Amino acid sequence: MRYIFFGTPRFAEIILDALLRADMPPIALVCNPDRPVGRKKIITAPETKKYIEKHGVSGHEKRITIFQPEALDATFEKKLKDLRPDFFVVAAYAKIIPKSVLDIPKLGTLGIHPSLLPKYRGASPIQSSILDGKKETGVTIFQVDEIADHGPLFAHRASRIANGETYLQLEEKLAKLGGDLLVKTVPKFISGEIKSIAQDGGVATFTKKFRDEDGYVAPEDLKDAEAGGSSKAEIIFRKIRALNPEPGVWTMNNRKRLKLLEANIVNGALKLTKIQEEGQKPKMLLSVRSDR
Repeated sequence: MRYIFFGTPRFAEIILDALLRADMPPIALVCNPDRPVGRKKIITAPETKKYIEKHGVSGHEKRITIFQPEALDATFEKKLKDLRPDFFVVAAYAKIIPKSVLDIPKLGTLGIHPSLLPKYRGASPIQSSILDGKKETGVTIFQVDEIADHGPLFAHRASRIANGETYLQLEEKLAKLGGDLLVKTVPKFISGEIKSIAQDGGVATFTKKFRDEDGYVAPEDLKDAEAGGSSKAEIIFRKIRALNPEPGVWTMNNRKRLKLLEANIVNGALKLTKIQEEGQKPKMLLSVRSDR
């Protein structure tokens, strides 16, 4: 089994962990370059790279090669071809992978997407599911082609979205679910035992990458939500759950930005439980029991 794993953030790290625990290590990892992070702009490695550097050698004879290309160009393509991979696995890799790269492995490329495709294609399926108030989501394993999240389906597994579940909680749950499903799917994929099914593009839905302005809450809307008796409480509650930690949820208070970090719904009213005033550390407010 010779495969290359493409993935960068925590979601990909959890899936990579499942593969290594199942004694199914990749021959190489492809992830984003190290980037400056935080106020101090400290150069930080991607989560998958840090994981491989810590765990990737133990129990395996050969070191897992790490690639961090800025561009998937001809030079990079040659490096991949020289490794003679049977297939690729892609999980939360931010770059668009060109067809010339996807054509390298003889068996093709498996993608892991945190939604029940063809619903919620695109960059933010987990956040969008929470924002839309969905009660169920899941993970899908599919054949990657040159159109994002478009290829035929191999396997999927549904998962309930719990009341009050946040983006980070749901991300971890779906990544673990996807890792388990991938470990069970890969042997069938290699042997040809599992067959793909084309997606129904007619029912496909799409998501976008959220930006800072998407997290804004107007002060008057926040006031209405905290007073109760308004659908705004539910809308803002979903936003707080979905868009933290990135891009974040915020409002303006006394001409300063106020981050809304955590909340509950109590008797139909929004109750903030954790905030961060501009220039200050996060602050916990009076804890209240949710009725959700």
